Amino acid sequence: MTYPKPETIAVWTSLVSANKILLDDIEDALKSEGLPTLHWYDLLLEIEKAGEDGIRPFELRKRLLLPQYGVSRLLERMAKAGLINRQDVEDDGRGHIITLTQKGQETRKAMWPVYAGVLAQSIEQRFTESETAEFAHLLKKLTPLGNI
Repeated sequence: MTYPKPETIAVWTSLVSANKILLDDIEDALKSEGLPTLHWYDLLLEIEKAGEDGIRPFELRKRLLLPQYGVSRLLERMAKAGLINRQDVEDDGRGHIITLTQKGQETRKAMWPVYAGVLAQSIEQRFTESETAEFAHLLKKLTPLGNI
C-alpha cells in the first residue's frame, strides 16, 4: 500500500480547512442579511443559467453534485418560498421543468453581493493577483477536465 507524503497530507488538510472556513463565513454573512443558504444560491444560479427553457431536477443534481433527496427537498422549499416554478413535462409523468420566478431572480441577485464580499475579503485581501491566478491554476489540476 502506498501512503501519501506529509506534504500531500498538509495540502489536503489545508484544502479541507479552508473550504470549511470559507463556507461557514459565507453562510454566516448570508444569514446575517436574512438571506437563504448557499445551497439555495447555487440552485438559483443554475436555474437562472438554464434560461427560459428551465432545467430538469436531474440536471441540477449533476451540476451541483448534490444527492437526489437534497435537491428535491431544496426545490420543495424554494417552491413554497415562491422562488421557482415547476412545470410538468408532457411525455414524462413524473418529470418537471424548473424555472425561476421574478422573486427567485431578485433573491439570487440580493445574495450575490454578500457572497462576493466574503470571497473578496477572504481571498483577494490575502493573496496578490498573481498568487490568486497561480492558486486557481493549481487547483484546476484536481478537478475533472480542469473545471472548477
